[in-house]
Amino acid sequence: MGGKRKDVWQGTLALMVLRTLDTLGPQHGYGIARRIEQTSENLLAVNQGTLYPVLIKLEQEGAISSNWGVSDNNRRAKFYTLTKSGRKQLARESSHWRQTTRIIDRFFAPEKA
Repeated sequence: MGGKRKDVWQGTLALMVLRTLDTLGPQHGYGIARRIEQTSENLLAVNQGTLYPVLIKLEQEGAISSNWGVSDNNRRAKFYTLTKSGRKQLARESSHWRQTTRIIDRFFAPEKA
């Protein structure tokens, strides 16, 4: 990727958020963004203008819930938690994503002679 950070596509960002919460447990928005960037080895950039609409949408859908708390640096922050419905959604979307990537991989696999 030539050292440039790429923006996360909004459709895939929801899946990354769900997976992050499944892996790490409750997190505030900044922590979610940093974890996604860290996991991508800083090849992806997550900005607040993209992340927070996804968090709102996931909360409205019931995939995550939120509660106010205090962050590690003693600031008030909204912490997001994966719900039972969110776990089911994560399983469905993970399966769909794996199937989709297998299909796309076929187009880039070397042709058999």
